[in-house]
Amino acid sequence: MSEPQPFYPIGTPGQPWGDAERALWRSRQKRLRSHRDDVVAAVEKLAAQWHVEEYGALEYDGRRYPLLVLKGRGWDPALPTMLVTGGVHGYETSGVHGAQQFVRAHAAEYAGRANLVVVPCVSPWGYEHFQRWNPAAVDPNRSFLPDSPAPESAALQRLVASLGPVKMHIDLHETTDTDESEFRPALAARDGKPFEPGSIPDGFYLVGDSENPQPEFQQAVIRAVEQVTHIAPADANGEIIGSKVVAHGVINYPLKALGLCASVTDAPYVTTTEVYPDSASATPQECNDAQVAAVVGAIDWVLANG
Repeated sequence: MSEPQPFYPIGTPGQPWGDAERALWRSRQKRLRSHRDDVVAAVEKLAAQWHVEEYGALEYDGRRYPLLVLKGRGWDPALPTMLVTGGVHGYETSGVHGAQQFVRAHAAEYAGRANLVVVPCVSPWGYEHFQRWNPAAVDPNRSFLPDSPAPESAALQRLVASLGPVKMHIDLHETTDTDESEFRPALAARDGKPFEPGSIPDGFYLVGDSENPQPEFQQAVIRAVEQVTHIAPADANGEIIGSKVVAHGVINYPLKALGLCASVTDAPYVTTTEVYPDSASATPQECNDAQVAAVVGAIDWVLANG
């Protein structure tokens, strides 16, 4: 029997990574942009209109990364709390910038109608290094679990616990071509599993909760985003990234079982956006606009129907 052929430059096929492989992987990561310039400085400019709080901090590579949350002024316990998170996977750029664009362009519209909470960048090291994982090769978006192995996830869990009941949570993500060329092979190599090639859907889609799907809510978000960018079609198997399409542009995952960020609250209305920034017909600004449209569509529907 022939030996499995390597499909990733780190590790031995069929063997999960140990400390040496994780250290080698980390040594190959390069800092390519600045969280302080792109997120911290931008958020600090909003302090006159928002409560800007540091809900934690991370120390990586001799750098301190403050974790920032924006809360709308005039907090009223009688109003529904709406949570927006971005940058759980730091390389997914429009999640980070779309969250900030929403704050600048639309958040004032909800004063006196909702308590808004926006965390624009859950994983700052991942943002700077265009990475899905944190420096320990742990995926924060599979780590919203008791005794979380990811400090990024644990910090957000503590923040959410301080908020009280949350009515709606929308988590902003992207599906990129590098998911197939880099991140899925890296995951298989890290876990000692074979890499099974897949495909990348061309367009926007949502991931709802299979335990609480809320189809009318999901479709309201899709309708809002359709005004900005195209929705991903199902593939020949009626699927998107291996999951059955349950409605136009919507698939469902068991969010809590997978430890996904969208499970971090007990909100009745939750969804995860997936923008496709590598589409030939989409620009970075269009991706940001799609994220904003999704947030606005989600909040508006919950205020009218929730």
